[in-house]
Amino acid sequence: MVLFSEPGARWRAVAYGPLLCAVILLVEWLTGSTLHWFALGFCAVAIGGFTVLQVMAGRTHGRVELTDSTLHQGVESLSLADVAAVLPAEDDDAAQASPLGALSGVPRRRRGIGLRLVDGRIVQAWAIDHTGLRTALSSALAGSQG
Repeated sequence: MVLFSEPGARWRAVAYGPLLCAVILLVEWLTGSTLHWFALGFCAVAIGGFTVLQVMAGRTHGRVELTDSTLHQGVESLSLADVAAVLPAEDDDAAQASPLGALSGVPRRRRGIGLRLVDGRIVQAWAIDHTGLRTALSSALAGSQG
């Protein structure tokens, strides 16, 4: 059962660039200006193509999913059985800990949550809705211990 989820990126973002190009083309047509079919079509395809790559990367490396037994962060999965405790938000050790997800740092627009593992190491889970993830993690750990 999924307790918390963030996709990392949304597919609707792919439509924004091509839609803007279509609006520009419509404005050109309505104002009687020269229609730049080829240039706007090329830009729509190029922007859409690059955005597809960004969304795929975001959904691979920026996703967060917490189930009743596993925390998935990007390309890394951590069993909740390996988590001893969720650390307080003010914990200085947690702020310096390495993030989960095989990343060099906590991704942009996300905040880290310190986790003490059973082996004594401290790592950072992360999410945009960090308070929601913290609450779900605490509940999941309390449920698995009780």
